[in-house]
Amino acid sequence: MEPRQCTLANHADDNLNITSDVAPPLHVSTTFRYADDPKDLVPAVDADYSHSLPMTCGLTHCPQINTTEAHIYSRLTAPTSTRLETILASLLKAPCLTYASGLAAIHAAYVYLNPSRVSIGDGYHGSHGVLDIQRKLCGTGILPLHCSASDLQPGDVIHLETPVNPTGEAYNIREYAEKAHSRGAILLVDSTFGPPGLQDPFECGADIVMHSGTKYLGGHSDMLCGILATNKEEWLAGLRKERVYLGSVMGSMEGWLGVRSLRTLDLRVKRQSENASKLVQWLEKCKNTDSEDQEAVLVKSAVERIHHASLQHEDMAWLKQQMPNGFGPVFAILAKDKSMARRLPSLLTLFHHATSLGGVESLIEWRSMSDRTVDPRVLRVSVGVEDWEDLKADLTRGFEALFKEHHSLRIP
Repeated sequence: MEPRQCTLANHADDNLNITSDVAPPLHVSTTFRYADDPKDLVPAVDADYSHSLPMTCGLTHCPQINTTEAHIYSRLTAPTSTRLETILASLLKAPCLTYASGLAAIHAAYVYLNPSRVSIGDGYHGSHGVLDIQRKLCGTGILPLHCSASDLQPGDVIHLETPVNPTGEAYNIREYAEKAHSRGAILLVDSTFGPPGLQDPFECGADIVMHSGTKYLGGHSDMLCGILATNKEEWLAGLRKERVYLGSVMGSMEGWLGVRSLRTLDLRVKRQSENASKLVQWLEKCKNTDSEDQEAVLVKSAVERIHHASLQHEDMAWLKQQMPNGFGPVFAILAKDKSMARRLPSLLTLFHHATSLGGVESLIEWRSMSDRTVDPRVLRVSVGVEDWEDLKADLTRGFEALFKEHHSLRIP
């Protein structure tokens, strides 16, 4: 039986251990000595670096890699990033490549796939920025995410972000896979908000999966990382070859931080997702109750609507299959007005007012600070690993302070 995720996160790279260190060493070298024996030297004209290192791993079938001789130059491969990719491959259930950031990974995917058209909806504004560059360089056309299947042609890409930024709401991956494949199109899933342990896009029919590893896979707000995973060998070889010339490789320090982070991924993400669902249910209950207790009054005074996959009650038939272990650690608050959305983060103590997400600490962002396209009443909440009751109390204090500011009176 294949080991489970927690075990893979801590042992999928065991075959790469060539020292007695329990904590993997950090290799900072950018260049590596060639073989000592001239007979073992392979000139560049005969080398195939696209398949230089195996990328699939499981504890029962990891090939042995002679890491003292396999690496040449860190823009090709390096010991630390190879270790990270080995662990990631076991968690994502597909061979993968790492990049300098999530946007670098998206850019690499579109450079390689070079689609004539991309079907994409709202979501992360950075993805649209990458497609704007692609459109300028290649004339790539843009279709709405909910376009008819008949609008798609072979080679087109459906870019599906689920759960979606900034609301944390989910889309049915199988539905979009069937739509894409019925027309010979490609399904790319940005699963950043649904990391391993919560969602497996390949199980639902994705062709290529992207993660911003900066978020949950990194999990400590201290590294940039992007990941592309695919079970299509030809694609992986092409992506690897092009990464050399795009130059968008991770640094060794970031790779080492990524390895450290993956060890606790399962523990972090499930706790964060559970915390988020508890907060969402509390807010939704306060908002919809007829009770006039203090918490309900405070929430109703500031909150117009809550967005989160756990509130998609009509979609639970497929959603519980797609996300069986939790509905994600991000949700959105739609405030009553712009001024409340702007002011609330400054009234909180445990929630840091900052962009990004996925770290062990809870963040809240008035989303207008980083996204020009979003409703100015939107607050994105990234829930951390703190005790959820403490986070609830912090929000309650913030709502109370906001109420006093707007009503100039004290709740009895």
